[in-house]
Amino acid sequence: MNNDIYWMKYTLKIAMLAKNSGEIPVGAVIIKNNKIISYGYNNSIKKNDPTAHAEIIALRKAGKYLKNYRLLNTTMYVTLEPCLMCFGAIVISRISRLVFGTYNKKYNKKYNKIGMFINLLKIYNINHKLKVRPGILIKESKNIIKNFFSVKRKKK
Repeated sequence: MNNDIYWMKYTLKIAMLAKNSGEIPVGAVIIKNNKIISYGYNNSIKKNDPTAHAEIIALRKAGKYLKNYRLLNTTMYVTLEPCLMCFGAIVISRISRLVFGTYNKKYNKKYNKIGMFINLLKIYNINHKLKVRPGILIKESKNIIKNFFSVKRKKK
């Protein structure tokens, strides 16, 4: 639990890099053997790339770092529950654990459950056993997103 809090605090700092560049403030960090092997933050607007989500960027960097597309025995920390695209990439990469801060209301109407992830794994009969741990520093993760959009709305 303490490691999860430590790494999520670091991930929140990465999310601030996205915020400071005008992107939706989502950060992702991948850890192996208690060491950062990669990180990413949202960059879709700047790169004009709909796939430039924090998770995808972190996955690409981790693959290059490990010289392997399988990211076995790693943990991904992300400030916001991943979208379907990112979740699929996380499963395919064989990340062992996914730890996220706040739930994505767009994809998860049952604000306190991770049903989307569990159901997808069952529906597609995926044999990869991904451990999911939601709600780490949920208030901090939720606030960074909430504040970003409230400032954005005030500017309009």
